Amino acid sequence: MSERGIELRGVMPPEDSSPAGPGSGYEFRLLGPLEVLHGGERQPLGNSGVRSALACLLLEPNQVVSMDRLIDTLWGEKPPRTARTIIHGYISRLRKLLTPEGGTRGEENPEIVTRSPGYLLRIDSERIDAHRARSLINRAGNMEPAERSRVLGQALTLWRGPILADISSGRLHRMVVPNLDELRMMALEERIAADLELGRHRQLAVELPALVEQYPLRERLAGQLMLSYYRSGQRARAQDCYHSLRERLSDELGIDPGPDLRSLYERMLRDDESLLTPVRVVSGEGGGSGTGVVTHPAELPPRTAGFVGRKTELSALDRMLSEEEQGSPGMLAAVTGTAGVGKSALAVTWAHRVAHRFPDGQLHACLRGFDSESPPLSPGEALTGFLKTLGIADDVIPIDLQERAALYRSLLADRRVLILLDDARDADQIRPLLPSSTGSLVLVTSRRRLDGLVVRSGARTLPLETLPTSAAVELLDRAGVPGRSSSEPQAARELAELCGGLPLALRIAAARLAANPGRAVRELVGELTDERERLTALDIDDADASVRRAFDISYRNLHPSQAWTFRLLGLIPGHTFTTHAVAALCGTDPETARRRLRALTLAHLVSEPKQDRFAMHDLLRVYARELRASEDGGQDAETTNTALRGLLEHYLAASDHARRFLRPPRDELDFSGWKWAVPAISGREQALEWFDAEWSNLVAAIDTAADAGWNSVVWQLVRLQFNYLMVRCPWEDWVRIYSGGLEAARRADESSGRVLMLAGLGVVYSRSGAPEEALKYYAESYHLADSLPDPRKLAMTQVNMGSALFRLGRYPDARRHCEEALRTYREQKDRYGEAGALNNLAQVEQVTGNLSAAFGYLRKAEKRYREADDLEILAMVLNNCGEVSLELDRIDNARRYYGEALDVARQCGSTMRQAAAYMGLGDVASLREGPAAARRRWDTALSIFEAGGSPRAAESRARIERLESERGET
Repeated sequence: MSERGIELRGVMPPEDSSPAGPGSGYEFRLLGPLEVLHGGERQPLGNSGVRSALACLLLEPNQVVSMDRLIDTLWGEKPPRTARTIIHGYISRLRKLLTPEGGTRGEENPEIVTRSPGYLLRIDSERIDAHRARSLINRAGNMEPAERSRVLGQALTLWRGPILADISSGRLHRMVVPNLDELRMMALEERIAADLELGRHRQLAVELPALVEQYPLRERLAGQLMLSYYRSGQRARAQDCYHSLRERLSDELGIDPGPDLRSLYERMLRDDESLLTPVRVVSGEGGGSGTGVVTHPAELPPRTAGFVGRKTELSALDRMLSEEEQGSPGMLAAVTGTAGVGKSALAVTWAHRVAHRFPDGQLHACLRGFDSESPPLSPGEALTGFLKTLGIADDVIPIDLQERAALYRSLLADRRVLILLDDARDADQIRPLLPSSTGSLVLVTSRRRLDGLVVRSGARTLPLETLPTSAAVELLDRAGVPGRSSSEPQAARELAELCGGLPLALRIAAARLAANPGRAVRELVGELTDERERLTALDIDDADASVRRAFDISYRNLHPSQAWTFRLLGLIPGHTFTTHAVAALCGTDPETARRRLRALTLAHLVSEPKQDRFAMHDLLRVYARELRASEDGGQDAETTNTALRGLLEHYLAASDHARRFLRPPRDELDFSGWKWAVPAISGREQALEWFDAEWSNLVAAIDTAADAGWNSVVWQLVRLQFNYLMVRCPWEDWVRIYSGGLEAARRADESSGRVLMLAGLGVVYSRSGAPEEALKYYAESYHLADSLPDPRKLAMTQVNMGSALFRLGRYPDARRHCEEALRTYREQKDRYGEAGALNNLAQVEQVTGNLSAAFGYLRKAEKRYREADDLEILAMVLNNCGEVSLELDRIDNARRYYGEALDVARQCGSTMRQAAAYMGLGDVASLREGPAAARRRWDTALSIFEAGGSPRAAESRARIERLESERGET
């Protein structure tokens, strides 16, 4: 998480809604010490770490907060080695906190959802005071002064003291507190501005001196105090206030008061009569000085109705302006993004907010860079329009472009002007329109990235992304039928997601709802759910407001090879993709694929959220699929199959390559000789990172292969995920893809695949605490392997049978299967296979009281797993060694084995093995270090097991309950 601040992303309620009040479910308070209330009663939150994790989720409700961001926020650059484990524990405790008594959860209750790559807090953001405050402040923006003052006063009451005062995370404080403090000050200054408009200057002359003393460098507060003094007839005190601030700024910062305050002071010296009359000023974030200065020219287009969200982007533009004003020779900023993402709306909204800082006026030109009806506006035409606006007669405007540009620069040389250049095609169209004055600002919008403008002209760029779901729902409400989202909240969220957070699509959907107020949101959701009709449903009669038309303009400007690649990208089943995947899809090499993707990124038809990992907006994906059907015609089926085959072959080759760094493969599958380039993976950590990043794509690829009827590809791709599944244990995905893999192997009538799929299902049910179900799959796998000529496959199934039979207490049967497997592996000279049989035999010997024999088997298994570098199973065996050592009363040995098991589990990334090690270390601590140390380790184990949905949570919980019971007896 960046130290530049966490933005609050909340849904603004309809105008007639009221914030959730005490006693109505959950309330969350960030504007002071962190508090959680349920039914008006304060809830216990636990230690500072738990509170910090909750604060992170509350600051971004209904958005995924990644595990990496949580770790970075809580610990910074030096997190503990168990950071992920600790956070799993925090989330587990928070989930308990958010579960009402009785264990039932209603739709209105918040819920923490595991969502790759982290967690998402699903909640009505109006129940969070910080988001409620921002909503009230936003709502106040265009109200009449009396109502604005009242609503802003209501927002200010939500601050209860120092923000997050009870949280120790310094990084969280640095990222959050300044933003929320500034939000409060902005609301306070806006409320004072409203009171000045109402003529309440005498009351303010009493209130403001203390505030100015508390915040002596805030120029707007000082200006408001000056105005209240002046209107109260205290002109000398007004001037003293100005001189005091000027001296303080000079002494402490070496600067003079800003232009707004200087202008106000000069008007007071002139006894400007307009200062005595309150001026109606439309309030907005950042505001103005409230002095009512009129500026010309004023060519900015009207504000976009229903503009929502974009707090992060508006703040980024504010920062750009502040940084540029501190001595830069000129200001140039570019807002870029895909068609319909709201670039112009953001630029116009922000330009209105800061227009008061450019007293010599605002110029505007639509450059028509991507206009379907008209050619782009030439620089010469734009200059002619600007010169006329600046008072130059037609017959005086030079014919030569360079002379026109020189005259334009001369006219602006000593002026502070804001110039908005909308819909630019490229940097060449913009450069002649740049003034040379140090005080002017040029703000550009474009569908292209304008890298040339960055390199040659020093432009600051702001790439614009789609709206998060909460803001998207808010836009639907504002642009459509107010209050609709509160009557159908789930449908409204689904509609926002189907529109992909694209403002243009959201406005069209809102218009369709507004045109038929009686129509349910759910009906429109049903219409948009069909991908084949989605873009048609987002078309209206106005060609300028069509999603398909907006995409067409960007697409038609592509080179043929880029356009062909774009159409193929619609076939990718996952949400992100790499250059290697696209190379296989297009039948080319990764470098060529990278060049094409970068070109599509420049056109904002594709995004690059991480280096060499690309993504495409959902509606653009639908558009690309439509283009394939319309432009590729009869070749579509053949080219589609070829492209999809290439993509799936890439996933086969890459999965096979990556899995070999996690554990030795135990099957005959080998895709190392395939023609597709594989990602550069050279170690276990990189392999896990690749699987983590690609997991959702791999699951989607399996589904795609199944839909295409490529049954062999399905079960082979499923099998290649086994080593990753053993480490990460995503239980639901595991069961789902292996069940599909089994069906595919049966349809393909491939016995080897059936054996492996049955075995994989047995493993997941065994590890998730269902040995009866596991035995059913293991037995079918065993009987099938018995008919095959491969003795190793039969031995593998017997090791599995031994494991399930042991868990069911059928020890003689378990021993028989393990001993037969051990003989087979020794005959085949398969030392790795021996290890599994030895480990299972050790468990049988342990439970039947032959501890020395059990320990001997385990030591042999340990040696073989070390040879194979199978860290995940080695960690399990080391934990087993610790357990047997405890039973042999070898406490020091047990501590050593459990400690090494923990280290090995961390190396391979297996949280379940870490939890088992913590549980064993707790057992050791209960004998040597005391109950407090034991409780800490059992608590950690419990948190990890619960977070992973493991049945072994019951073992940790039983130990803790026994400890509590023993304490009670003493």
